[in-house]
Amino acid sequence: MSHPLKVTLTRRYRFAASHRLHSRNFSDERNRELYGKCSNPHGHGHNYVVEVTVGGPVDPATGMVANLGELDPFVQREVIEAFDQRYLNEEVPEFREAVPTTENVCREIYRRLKSFPSARLERVRIEETSNNSFEYTS
Repeated sequence: MSHPLKVTLTRRYRFAASHRLHSRNFSDERNRELYGKCSNPHGHGHNYVVEVTVGGPVDPATGMVANLGELDPFVQREVIEAFDQRYLNEEVPEFREAVPTTENVCREIYRRLKSFPSARLERVRIEETSNNSFEYTS
């Protein structure tokens, strides 16, 4: 018995946002110890690159695993509009309490995208800097 061919598609998106790594559960001193300069009271920003990977069988009629005409507007609505040019700590409700580390940003983006109806969300990868990237996989 043959199995349907499974393919993954990875698409890149970009957004710029600022954040402050600071937990209300810790003193200012402890926050500085944990997060260093990233705990600056005025925050700091990044130009993030997000990779979204979806997978599934190739549709025999279209030859695609997912239609970019559906994926791009979904990511735009669920992530880019919500995160781009925002101070994550105050403008994204999920980070009013949770520290907006890039690990947490990656998990939140995954949560927002997992309901994509046309293919299974396999992975979200965020590049914060040329030295740091984070992945959340299913």
